[in-house]
Amino acid sequence: MATIAVAGFMHETNTFAPIKAGWEDFLRHESSPGLSQGAEILERFPGRNVGIGGFIEEIKRLGHEVAPIAWAAAVPSAHVTVEAFENMSEIILAGLKAADGIDAVYLDLHGAMVSEHLEDAEGELIRRVRAEVGPDMAIVVSLDLHSNTTDMMVAECDGLIAYRTYPHLDRADTGVRSAGYLDQMLGAAKRPAKARRALPFLMPLTGQCTMVDPTKGVYAFLEEIERRPGVAHVSFTPGFPPADIHDCGPVVIAYGDDQAAADEAADQLYAYIMEREGAFSVPFLDPDAAVRQGMAAPDGQLMVLADVQDNSGAGATSDTTGLLAALVQNQAERAVIGALVDPAAAAAAHAAGMGAEIDLAVGGKLYTEGDPPFEGRFTVTGLSDGRFICRGPFYGGSEANLGPCAVLTIGGVSVLVSTNRMQAADKDIFRHIGVEPTEQKILGLKSAVHFRGDFTDIADDILVVFAPGAFIDQPEKLPFENLRPGVRLCPNGPVSG
Repeated sequence: MATIAVAGFMHETNTFAPIKAGWEDFLRHESSPGLSQGAEILERFPGRNVGIGGFIEEIKRLGHEVAPIAWAAAVPSAHVTVEAFENMSEIILAGLKAADGIDAVYLDLHGAMVSEHLEDAEGELIRRVRAEVGPDMAIVVSLDLHSNTTDMMVAECDGLIAYRTYPHLDRADTGVRSAGYLDQMLGAAKRPAKARRALPFLMPLTGQCTMVDPTKGVYAFLEEIERRPGVAHVSFTPGFPPADIHDCGPVVIAYGDDQAAADEAADQLYAYIMEREGAFSVPFLDPDAAVRQGMAAPDGQLMVLADVQDNSGAGATSDTTGLLAALVQNQAERAVIGALVDPAAAAAAHAAGMGAEIDLAVGGKLYTEGDPPFEGRFTVTGLSDGRFICRGPFYGGSEANLGPCAVLTIGGVSVLVSTNRMQAADKDIFRHIGVEPTEQKILGLKSAVHFRGDFTDIADDILVVFAPGAFIDQPEKLPFENLRPGVRLCPNGPVSG
């Protein structure tokens, strides 16, 4: 039996976004709990779709003990501040210093964190943990599928175990796999050999969905490779493209009984992906075209319009109005869009009360390079405190805190406005405030892909909409300055200088 120290620090950094993640954002409870320390971790995370929760349950089942240190996450945004990074790093390192008799370390990280002072924030955190525990102690890390996985991350730990689904329905399962990998390593005579391969092109997030090919096929082939003798584990991280760093982009990581096995596994998966490069591009529609197509669907059909570029799950502000304006201007009926962040509008609706008619300028306050605020006379048709349990597979039992929320209706269009940010990846975002998704003709969801985990079963069709937003899902349009030379900015696209 071993004692495993567990900790986590999660942030997905869009370096082109307008809002940074400060220490207070890691303390705040939004779609994830605020900072959790010690025994709180054992109470909050097991049973939820979170990497550390799955790890704790499985490592205990395997007969080991857990020494919980700390876990914190913030909604994706621009850079993590120096204060936030250093505060959380110190909490983790101090916890390791204080822990008695630990035999290994597990870290629940994202892999795409960039701080104000560090391009490779997670690589640096792992390096500091390695320096604290010494060269011989096993360190295993679970990663988000969108990790921009660096050489330092690979070098400073013994295993990087990444999600295999997007929508991320397997976050807890990844923790389980991390526990199994660590358990096997603790009983092995030597550490696995490692291989890392960086692919020379960026993949838009909409092309990374694992519910459809080509990405679905990539992970099926990955699992086939992993079953071969001598291969301990294989991960593929397609990357998080809106990150202006040297190592942005897709990476294959393989572990084997020896270097030859690791190299062969990495090379085979690399070749499989490269053969399908062009298939990772996804077509999109402008807001007017998407709304008209949605309205033209036969009666009884439900059309989902994904407002991809205003997805707070990728660092956007979730307050742009391009899709809302198109719905109203095209006189859509039975249409709902959300969640649009506007604390002032939510407060005004609560002050006015149910049924009130109020003149408001909604949205367009955080991301000012997009469409302007949408002005109109709205009827207040829903109010809530924004607290509810997410029952869909992505958030997996998480307690959401959107803050004061309201449904504002103008004509046949309703918009759910919230105080806090949370991407629309769970039906209960709407149901908790009295809006039934299945009764709509058009659902406008501020999400890129995660919504598919809970909305695909009710959608007759899904349209990808490119309205303005702080998350640009066309990496070739991003003003990269730090990306390494020679990388294609999109599948079969122009090359970075």
